[in-house]
Amino acid sequence: MKEIVVGYDSSEEAGRAVARAAEVADAFSSHLVVVSVTKPAPEPASPPLEAAPSGSMIVPGAAVPIAVPAGDSPPESELGVERSPSTDALAERQLEHARLALADRSVDVEFVSELGDVAERVLDVAQSRQSDLIVVGSREHGFFERLFSTPVDEAVARRAETDVLLVH
Repeated sequence: MKEIVVGYDSSEEAGRAVARAAEVADAFSSHLVVVSVTKPAPEPASPPLEAAPSGSMIVPGAAVPIAVPAGDSPPESELGVERSPSTDALAERQLEHARLALADRSVDVEFVSELGDVAERVLDVAQSRQSDLIVVGSREHGFFERLFSTPVDEAVARRAETDVLLVH
């Protein structure tokens, strides 16, 4: 076993997966690749507001400009825009947690940041590196989670072309 890919997102389950992957990597003298995947920031639901002459704003879909006192604009929360940390910063924070968890281990480890669908990106990294094993954390999934999406651990296990270790 030469290459092991493990998905990591700072959750308890991912922490256990990284620990187990490190144990396996140490036992087989394998190269360990820790992959942190963040989802891209969602696209705005509508185009940004445009300033109209004389202190009014044109709201997409509105019949007439809305009056706004000069120099003011509605708060972002009223426009449906929420600030979120940069996806790069989030991935780096997650990878830093993994680095700390592996600091006392003597394994050959590499940290990779990806952007996109979590299961898809972990599978792509594993395939491109011809990994021998994929390790992901697993937990009990609720009814609504199963109803509205496929959990990452299940998606990886179903679609992987290599062995998968689900860590509970």
